Formats: sequence, structure tokens, C-alpha cells
Amino acid sequence: MNNTTIRTFVKDGIARIVMARPEVRNAFDENMISEIHYAVSKYSKDSEVRVIVITGEGTAFSAGADIEWMRKMGNTGIEENYQDALKLAAMLDSIYRSPKPTIACVNGPAIGGGTGLVAACDIAIGVNSSFFSFSEVKIGLVPACIGPYVIKRVGQGRAGELFITGRRIDAEEAKIIGLLNFTVNDSDMEGELKAMTASIMSSGPNAVAEAKRLVREVPSQTRSEFIEYTARMIAELRTGEEGKEGTGAFLDKRRPNWIKS
Repeated sequence: MNNTTIRTFVKDGIARIVMARPEVRNAFDENMISEIHYAVSKYSKDSEVRVIVITGEGTAFSAGADIEWMRKMGNTGIEENYQDALKLAAMLDSIYRSPKPTIACVNGPAIGGGTGLVAACDIAIGVNSSFFSFSEVKIGLVPACIGPYVIKRVGQGRAGELFITGRRIDAEEAKIIGLLNFTVNDSDMEGELKAMTASIMSSGPNAVAEAKRLVREVPSQTRSEFIEYTARMIAELRTGEEGKEGTGAFLDKRRPNWIKS
């Protein structure tokens, strides 16, 4: 795919997806949704990629949906809007369900759907100057497709209040409610990201993917289901090649084979 709305590159096992429409504060339209979805899907299958990072170009992370795109879709029928919304839902799901750890580097404001991108990632680092809001209600809409990820991230009570009021929250409040994992000074983002990715890449790639799956699957399981599921998971990991290599390396006081010297 020839990207027109994002920039992508891979270095040292880290894939970066940069939303690149700074003239509209990285607001997304159907093209950006398609390009992000394709990039995430591609990197999720790439054995050389260990981490996927999503950020924005310029001073904003993402202003959410492009208002001109929204105006255009408002002039079409329900079925066209449904099919269009399914593409956004699928893009968010590709981030949430990627076997690779996903990190949102929130370099500025994240509004509406932009905040949904943050919530769909495993880890979110935000600069202190960033802010967030679910402003859809201000224009007669709701944060529908992003809703599941935000609710999982901050809880039903917090999400309800933010969705209903559409009020703005700053980076500190976003960290307190769990939307952000970490806040940093603007100049410290790259240093924090480097430390975070180094920590991830010192861990077993399969173990990281299974840790993601554990967090994603267990909350919806019954007691009997999660007892069986978790017991089988650890049994398979302990007897798998990566588990054997990791425990052997620990006992031998050497680096496991997934850490490049």
C-alpha cells in the first residue's frame, strides 16, 4: 500500500506508525483508517517486529474524525454509514488484538476517536501538555466504535461521565483514571519510549503475546473457564521451547536467545 496519510518505518524491531496529516491535527478519514489497519496487520505478522508504536506528526496526536469526512458520510444512507463504521471498528480491533505490544506515544491532544486509538493500545505514554475529550455529544453523536476500548480502559463509571459530558481532561487526570500509563515532559518522550521498548524486548516474544492474550480473554471467562484456561496456558509455556530457553538462561546466568547482543 502506498501511504498518503501515515508514515511507517521499522528500526531495531520497533515499527512506527506516524499519523501524518498535521494540517488537520491528524484527524482521520477513510484513507487513514485503511492505512493504519493495513500497517498494524502487516506488522502484527512480521516476525522481525517486536513492538508497534503509534504517534502523531506535529503538535497533536489526533483530533479524531475529520469533520469533512463526517459531513460527507452524513449525506449518505444508513447502510453506507454502517459499512464505513465497520472499517473504523476493524482498525481499532486490529490494534487491540495484535499479538505485538502496542504503544501510543501521545504527543499532543487526542480528541474523540483519537482518544479511542490511545485506549486500544496496550500502553499509553502522554506528554504533560496533552489533553483528551470525547466531544462527540457536542455534535449530536456518541463515541460508539471506540466505546468498548475506553470502557475496558477506564471502567464503566468513568467512561459514562466522560461520554455524557464531553468534558476535557488533562494528562494528569488521564493518568489517574488509567487512560494513560505514564506522563512525561515533552522532551522526555523518546527516552521513556526507549526504556519501555527495551524492557519489552528483553522478554520472550511468545510470552509477551500470551500475556496480552491473558489480559484480553480472562475478564470475560467464567470461574471454571479461567481455571482451565490459565492452567493450560502455563503448562504449555513451561514445556514450550521459549519457556525452556528462558528458564535455562536464568539458571545458567546467560542471556536468552531472543536478546540480541
